[in-house]
Amino acid sequence: MTTTETSGSGDVSRSLELLWGTSERPSRGPKPGLTLDRIVTAAVEIADAEGLAAVSMRRLSTELGTGTMSLYRYVPGKAELLDLMLDRVAGIPLDNRTYAPDSDDWRDAVRAMARAHLDLYRAHPWLLKVNQARTVLGPSAVRGLETALAALQGMGLSDPEVISVIISVQSFVSGIARMELETAEAAQQTGMSDAEFWKSQEPFLTRAMETGSYPMLAELSEDAFSPEFDHFGFGLARLVEGLEVLVRERGAEADRPDE
Repeated sequence: MTTTETSGSGDVSRSLELLWGTSERPSRGPKPGLTLDRIVTAAVEIADAEGLAAVSMRRLSTELGTGTMSLYRYVPGKAELLDLMLDRVAGIPLDNRTYAPDSDDWRDAVRAMARAHLDLYRAHPWLLKVNQARTVLGPSAVRGLETALAALQGMGLSDPEVISVIISVQSFVSGIARMELETAEAAQQTGMSDAEFWKSQEPFLTRAMETGSYPMLAELSEDAFSPEFDHFGFGLARLVEGLEVLVRERGAEADRPDE
């Protein structure tokens, strides 16, 4: 899967002005009723339906029934528009209250965070096409980070460690989501289902296993690669268990009397 866009690649100051509402509304020219909110909403809808490559200022002007130049009075270009789109979808789990846990237990916070991100990627798969190494921090992104920090404060970890927990959860989820997306894309692009693809390799793999050169693979059960296995649930449970070990260690260190 190829990354097609990079966040923060435009005029970052202009993106921040638009995100935080510090810029003035155009005073003349645009069609009445056209707003930055409508532009961003339309852009997200196009990306959801057709992919990020389908989003362009010309396409947006057609969808919104206005001239292309009218859009430029609200947003400088696609790079800045992408920053706004990213912050818009980042606020969805927060607004739907699916990001924050229902308890004060940090374990519930990690699980809620992971599920919210997986749902977000499934609903907006174009997010996986964006290099977000340099995220422009708008209101939703900052609010999400604040929510996560508040939910994880009971872990008793250092600040860098808490940030690493957030990065680890997000990286795990994006890996699972990317696997799902690429599997679906491969089937769509080739016209061959996953089952058909692997079935076509069966005669060759069977002969390879019969040589005795791959004893570990040959001994795997028939359901070893079952698509029904919940890799997300399994991985998330192991991630939480690993963090529990660290939290216990930190707690023991805190309780240990000074020598």
